[in-house]
Amino acid sequence: MRIAMWSGPRNLSTAMMYAFGARDDFAVMDEPFYAPYLAATGFDHPMWDQIIAAHETDPAVVGETCMQEGTPHMYMKHMPHHMVAGFPMEWAEDCINIHLIRHPARVIASYAAKREAPTLEDIGFVQQTALFDKLGGIVIDSTDIRARPEQMLRLLCDAIGLPFDPAMLKWSAGPRREDGVWAKHWYGAVHRSTGIDTAEGPLPEVPQELQPVLDAALPHYVGLHQRRVSP
Repeated sequence: MRIAMWSGPRNLSTAMMYAFGARDDFAVMDEPFYAPYLAATGFDHPMWDQIIAAHETDPAVVGETCMQEGTPHMYMKHMPHHMVAGFPMEWAEDCINIHLIRHPARVIASYAAKREAPTLEDIGFVQQTALFDKLGGIVIDSTDIRARPEQMLRLLCDAIGLPFDPAMLKWSAGPRREDGVWAKHWYGAVHRSTGIDTAEGPLPEVPQELQPVLDAALPHYVGLHQRRVSP
């Protein structure tokens, strides 16, 4: 089994990678197309130089890597906006494609706390809709997972034909060897965690200057949310 988990940033995606990585039967990959995306676009992201130096930047090579089997399973954490036009996608056609979503108000507030104000391109909602239309797959909402971790992980495993493993609920605090080099900037909260966070509170206020980003992202979120696996 090869799982491609598609998610925008600040969306429980690293915690989900840790949950699957806690199983004995999975190997995991952390955003393998991030370095090719930065090399192709030149976008100024935190730790740009270190990411380019530490990770493969050729999308064709990365696409071949994404064809690898795991131990016996492989879990790949991907971001839709990393898939620049012309990047290989054939590797994803026989994956189990899962689309992890989160309300864009939460994404925008969390992203802005780690980097300057995000654009619609940065948070990946438009690209995720396009990928869902192309690949299909299963949709799951991070808010549901945080509210009922065991129930939602069991539902997800059932949906993909995988036995649930209680190891998915707990892991040791600290970084993991599979982390990308960017973990130093982005993964502080999950490195302090030992499991999936508790339920989220009310939606955060979005600054007025970011309201257009929220307005543009929201229809994409709603469209996928309506298709989600729910308790």
